[in-house]
Amino acid sequence: MRIRPLIGVALLAIPYGILSAADPLNLADETARINYSLGYQIGGDFKRQGVEMNTAAIVKGIEDAISGAEPLIPTQDMRTTLMELKRKIVAEQKAKAAEQEQKMIEAGKKFMEENAKQPGVVTTASGLQYQIVEAGKGKTPSPTDQVSVNYRGTLVDGKEFDSSYSRGEPTSFQLNEVVEGWTEGLQLIKEGGKIKLFVPPTLAYGNSGPMANQTLIFDVELLSVGEAPTPEETPEAAEPEKGK
Repeated sequence: MRIRPLIGVALLAIPYGILSAADPLNLADETARINYSLGYQIGGDFKRQGVEMNTAAIVKGIEDAISGAEPLIPTQDMRTTLMELKRKIVAEQKAKAAEQEQKMIEAGKKFMEENAKQPGVVTTASGLQYQIVEAGKGKTPSPTDQVSVNYRGTLVDGKEFDSSYSRGEPTSFQLNEVVEGWTEGLQLIKEGGKIKLFVPPTLAYGNSGPMANQTLIFDVELLSVGEAPTPEETPEAAEPEKGK
């Protein structure tokens, strides 16, 4: 939470000769609209973060700052108060994030435990679960092969988070350059095959990024398998000089 910059922007936009809280607002006036919008935004931000609001104290603080009056609280005390507020908010946000993270992990584990009992679902030594829909009849990919697939990814609650079908075109990649669950799972079918992958976080995105700690489900159709493109040789003239 960036308290001081936000308040600073608001103060810059409020002209000298501020109206008192009792004065009626003329929202046909551009300055009034700007000031009201800033106030509403600041109030909304603080409310979402659980900061208690005392509008009379806020207005008094703004009036004193604009008029140049001696602050009712020493500047250093105000700085300390706002730093403590920021520390409190950050700690609460971290605690909430940790709670959400634990809930996702537990939901994923519960799903995988129940899913392992479903007909046709196989669990590998790595913890990957899969269900072959169609085995396919073409080539089986190796980790270094280039593959082309169509897929749909969902969370354990069924919410879709990614889909090549929605984009209207398949995607291609070298098999060992994606998450481990895919690298392992796609080697279980052949070209033309379809597989359902149930990927725990350890074989997906771990605890990093927007999909951290999520158990993911993928419906994958292996369209084609080909050799990975050979990297072009680097011309000698383009090689970096030694020592750099």
